[in-house]
Amino acid sequence: MAYKKSEEFSYEITKHLCDLSEKNKGWVKQLNTVKWNNSKEEVYDIRSWHYPDGSDTPDRMSKGISLSYEEFAILCQSAYDEGIVS
Repeated sequence: MAYKKSEEFSYEITKHLCDLSEKNKGWVKQLNTVKWNNSKEEVYDIRSWHYPDGSDTPDRMSKGISLSYEEFAILCQSAYDEGIVS
């Protein structure tokens, strides 16, 4: 599912991995894999998306963080090493 904000900016949420939290007024913080600007490379992406009432398609996004596979693997390994996950 691709969404285009302008001619110079586009994104495609390629896989929804999980919802991290939900705020009022339709904002949901998610972990997804995303392709930015027609890139062939997927990145792990954490940010809040706004879903209008009853919609499965977001209409806005917040600032977030995108991590390469390698960066995400380091984050997961660090969480494991610290005993945050087992």
